Amino acid sequence: MSIEATSPDYTATTVARQQSCHSVLPRSEPLNVAYVMSRFPKLTETFILFEMLALERQGAHIEVFPLLRARNTTTYAEGASVWKKLVELFRRPELKAVMHPEAEAFVVRAHFAPLFNAAIALSQLYYLLWRPRAYFGALWTLMRANWGSTNFLLGGLVVFPKSVHFARQMERMEIRHIHAHFASHPAATAYVIHRLTGIPYSFTAHGADIQVDQHMLREKVALAKYVIAISQDNLRLIEQVCGDESTEHVKIVRCGVDTSLFRGTDQARQKTEKTALRIVCTGTLYEVKGQKYLIDACQLLCERNVPVHCQFVGDGPMLEQLRRQVEAADLDKQVQFLGQQTRQEIAKLLQFADVLVAPSVPTAEGRREGIPVVLMEAMASGLPVVASNISGIPELVEHEQTGLLVPPRDSSALADALARLWHDNEERIALGKAGRKKVLDQFDLDKNSRRLLTLFFDEIAS
Repeated sequence: MSIEATSPDYTATTVARQQSCHSVLPRSEPLNVAYVMSRFPKLTETFILFEMLALERQGAHIEVFPLLRARNTTTYAEGASVWKKLVELFRRPELKAVMHPEAEAFVVRAHFAPLFNAAIALSQLYYLLWRPRAYFGALWTLMRANWGSTNFLLGGLVVFPKSVHFARQMERMEIRHIHAHFASHPAATAYVIHRLTGIPYSFTAHGADIQVDQHMLREKVALAKYVIAISQDNLRLIEQVCGDESTEHVKIVRCGVDTSLFRGTDQARQKTEKTALRIVCTGTLYEVKGQKYLIDACQLLCERNVPVHCQFVGDGPMLEQLRRQVEAADLDKQVQFLGQQTRQEIAKLLQFADVLVAPSVPTAEGRREGIPVVLMEAMASGLPVVASNISGIPELVEHEQTGLLVPPRDSSALADALARLWHDNEERIALGKAGRKKVLDQFDLDKNSRRLLTLFFDEIAS
């Protein structure tokens, strides 16, 4: 599936937003920022892409350094073992990668690199000759601090030569700040580059990247100029692992969404007793998203004579399992799997929905979501939401004020919440309006990216 261009409606709102954005940087002080992430361009990580776009609108220049180029294979990286991740590197893509059109300009200039080649070998030689203590010090810390974590140790060693090469490139490009998304391998790469070059770095901790495995987190936090937590829940975990000394440079900066693209519809979301409740659930189809509990809830609703029409957006390793569950429950007419969708397609889908559900669950290995961006998108669209009462979600979805919260893995409670919204037009509309106000106040993309850029610039100016 390929993406051609954005809709005229989106283009108009984006231009207006760009014109209303004022740079937080003096024009004489261009800020070259390197962004490090695991994979790029990745359809499900819109929060990184649109954060970079917002920063550029406000005066920064972003250089993209992905650890891997995202490819469309049958191997899914989320929660995969080290072996599966390595298999993904050498497996040929089965389909053309789906990409947001806004990512194309970054892809053209992104600094993709193989695991090893002659240029990377020369970068190793350069630092071995001129900064051997920094080179071996960073490598030793990477090994020592990650000992006992197969994922972080092997993954860190695999990307270490590439991280060294990135350091050489960033020095030549006069990068003034490095920001990594996720506290795992991207933050480790930023750490290595800082040890070699002295370029200051920060990183954003999202959820599972600090919840499942805390190896090397202390070291990454200690040298970072700033650590960005997307929620109070994440901040508490970082302080618990790293101690009170981490408090000063851990800042909460929420992920944000484009509230000009995701906006409420003019038509009232009225329903009758004969109209099906239109449910949307967006996210990669794997365990932590909890989609199977929503299917169970849909079955319960049908048994209660509450008509539903549920659409799942996304792809993932549990697709076939979920299809079989739908077939076994005889819900083929009520449940659809739409596959991957672009941001603009999701925005249109939300305009015609009645509720978005995020039935997230903690996994046995400790993986949890942070605050799903799909909840922000739906609430910005004036859509009521039902979500699990875990992690940082209650910081966005306040029960019975900006949405409804249910216990994770409780299909009955989920069905009760959805039936409640089907029966009560006034509450559903009121929750949608309150949700949009919450997002406008605290989760707006430009407001939050402006705060992030201010942190970068203040750190450089100090």
